[in-house]
Amino acid sequence: MSGAIDVWCNFFTDEGIRIVFTENPEVSFMMGDQWGRHDLMVGYEPQEFVDRMDEHGVERVICPALKQYLYRDRELVSVPWQSVAQVIEKHPDRVSGLFGIDPHSGMKGVKELELAVTQYGFIGGHVHPFGFDTPINDARFYPFYAKCAELDVPVEFQTGHSAEFMPSKHGHPLLLDDVAIYFPELKLVGAHQAWPWIDTMIAMAWKHPNVYVAMSGHAPKYWDPKMVHFLNSRGQGKVMWGTDYPLIQHDESLSQIEALGLKPEAKEKLLRDTALKVFDFNRHR
Repeated sequence: MSGAIDVWCNFFTDEGIRIVFTENPEVSFMMGDQWGRHDLMVGYEPQEFVDRMDEHGVERVICPALKQYLYRDRELVSVPWQSVAQVIEKHPDRVSGLFGIDPHSGMKGVKELELAVTQYGFIGGHVHPFGFDTPINDARFYPFYAKCAELDVPVEFQTGHSAEFMPSKHGHPLLLDDVAIYFPELKLVGAHQAWPWIDTMIAMAWKHPNVYVAMSGHAPKYWDPKMVHFLNSRGQGKVMWGTDYPLIQHDESLSQIEALGLKPEAKEKLLRDTALKVFDFNRHR
C-alpha cells in the first residue's frame, strides 16, 4: 500500500495555525487549556511539513480553507483560500485544498468556489455549520452544493457535536439525508465521524451511495466501536482516515490504527483507497 491520505488536515503553515488555533479563542481554550495540547499548535514551512509527512508515511493531506464563525463573538475565522492555493502550487502531489463555504457570502462565494476549483486545483467544498447557526440542509448552502455537483467535486462537513461554544444541532448527520436525496450526484463526507450520533451516521452512509464518513477529530483509540465494526465490515469503502491535525498528530493516529486489528483490505480502504474514490486529485495537474 502507498502512503496514507489525510482527508482533514488543518492548514499547517504559521498563518494557518495562527488563524485557526492560536488566535482563535475558542479552539485555543478547547485544545490548549482543556486538552493540554498547546505545544502542538506549531506552524511549519511547506517543505518542512512535507518532510514530516514522509517520516510518518503520509502521502497526501487535504487542507480546508476554513470558514468558521464564532457564535458568541460574532467574528469570522477565515483561512484565505489563496494561501492554501500557494502551497498547492508548490506541492501539488502532496497537498490538496477544500474551499471553505460561508453561507452568508451568497453568489459571490459561489463564484469564488468555482474559481478555486477550476483555476487553482481545489478538490471540494468544506462546511463548518455551527457558528453560522445554519443547519447543513439550509437553503443558503444549496447554491454551493449545486456548484459542487456541477463541478463534480465533493463537500466535506463537520458533523456531530461542536466542541466549541456553538449550537451542535446544525451538524446532526440526519440532516445529510435531505442533501443526499436532493443531490444524488454530489459526494458528501460527514467528518469527525458525527460523534455522538454514530448510529445515524452509519445509517446515512449505508443508505446513500453518495454519503461517506471521515474519522477526523478523534484519536483512533477513542473511535466508537460501532464505527470501527462498520469500517471493518459492511462499511468498507465508505470510511476515510482524517486527523484534524494538529489536534491529532499523524504518527500517533497511524500507530493507534495499527492497534485496532483491522482486516488488511479494510485498513487499505480506510487509509487510502476510499479517498482516491471520493476525491479527484488529478485536478492539480
